[in-house]
Amino acid sequence: MKTIILSTLVASSLMASSMVKTAVEAGLAPIPASQSELLKLIDNPKNPITDAKVELGKMLYFEPRLSKSGLISCNTCHNLAEGGDDGVSAAIGHKWTANPHHLNSPTVYNSVFFSAQFWDGRDPNLEKQAQGPIQAHPEMAATTDHVEKTVNSMPEYVRAFKKAYGADVTITFEKVADTIATFERTLVTPSRFDEYMNGCEKAMSKEELEGMKTFIDKGCATCHNGVGMGGSMNMFPVMGQFKHANVGDFKGDANGMVKVPTLRNITQTAPYFHNGTVWSLAETIKIMGETQLGIKISDKEAAQIETFLGALEGEKPAITLPMLPASTAKTPQPQMN
Repeated sequence: MKTIILSTLVASSLMASSMVKTAVEAGLAPIPASQSELLKLIDNPKNPITDAKVELGKMLYFEPRLSKSGLISCNTCHNLAEGGDDGVSAAIGHKWTANPHHLNSPTVYNSVFFSAQFWDGRDPNLEKQAQGPIQAHPEMAATTDHVEKTVNSMPEYVRAFKKAYGADVTITFEKVADTIATFERTLVTPSRFDEYMNGCEKAMSKEELEGMKTFIDKGCATCHNGVGMGGSMNMFPVMGQFKHANVGDFKGDANGMVKVPTLRNITQTAPYFHNGTVWSLAETIKIMGETQLGIKISDKEAAQIETFLGALEGEKPAITLPMLPASTAKTPQPQMN
């Protein structure tokens, strides 16, 4: 009996070690367990992370007065209490307007690992990306002048900026966006997959490892790889027609390239695809097989892959809701038009 048990343990250990090697060869990479190594990945030398910036960035992330209406904050469409998105097919913004291109809000969690921001990949980093939604009329509909006047009108914000950047700081629209981005850079969710890849062989179940093997064997890791498990650009569709392509008018960038969504916390970010047209993760997996790989993924294989994706559910950082400063007579008043 002892011999049988020992043989089983050895076999399991060999399988685990083998799967790490297979995953690495397929391009999968974990979030580092070391905080110093993680900081190397998430920090921006031109906008270094500090505690003061992160705390101020959190306030601004939850600040609805940055919007024209005074009702919409970054957290409205990227809700940190759930998947980092809004859970609807098309993002809803100013004047209760659905995105005119029927674009779905991507998660902000782990977005620091993406090499491209927005569905068309037009911005390379979070600092640049943070400027877009604030100014977009279907989203927050604000102007740079509105943002600067709003923040500068409240002494508490002015003091916080001086604490974060120095006494001679000038609070500009760009500085506000940079600070929001600093906070977003910390929104990393390490998962059991990362524990496994970092050496804890018991972190993932046998079924999840089998699902990862199916995920790799079918070719899913061709696009969903790296630490972000996505976040770069690729053609969509590649091999077949996407049956919901007529929902919205988004066709990708000038070359038909679309940002590859992250698979981290994918179980919490339905609906799926750029236009939010599919609510079932299993169906999404099958569609991806047809459109991107030119293969048919069976119900069993889709279930195996979905089981693996469950291991990518990460631990979200503990976030205390910030208390925002009171408006003053100089704070721009909300405008609903």
